[in-house]
Amino acid sequence: MSDQNENSLDKGKQPDPKIKVERKEGEPTTAFKGASWAALLVGVTAYFIGLFNATMQLNEKGYYLAVLVFGLYSAISLQKAVRDKEEGIPVTNIYYGISWVALIVSISLMGIGLYNAGSIVLSEKGFYGMSFVLSLFASITVQKNIRDTQRARERE
Repeated sequence: MSDQNENSLDKGKQPDPKIKVERKEGEPTTAFKGASWAALLVGVTAYFIGLFNATMQLNEKGYYLAVLVFGLYSAISLQKAVRDKEEGIPVTNIYYGISWVALIVSISLMGIGLYNAGSIVLSEKGFYGMSFVLSLFASITVQKNIRDTQRARERE
């Protein structure tokens, strides 16, 4: 008898339509975009918290901040130049070369700075190095996702 009552109650209800957002061909998934942004925020935030709490002088903090900003910009610039070349978009050899040099210089500056930093313990050096690398990788991924999403929407 109770089954009959439940069935009669269910007849009046409409099933909840699930809204499914259609992804365009070539567009990254929402989960991948979110993970990329989260990695970027975690990397940069951790780096900033480390700098804020560091006992180093203000000029040293400025050096590490400048190296991070330079690294993020050069990584994004190189990713864009490489992608443009692959897609047949004209990229001058000088810009392509400068992008590579800028990324190598930023990574070198970070490595040299950490190697020569006598006031930073080894665990902190590892922390700065890893948050720097995470931030660089995540910035490339975020830029790629933005470009892929834009490209997928332009195809419509």
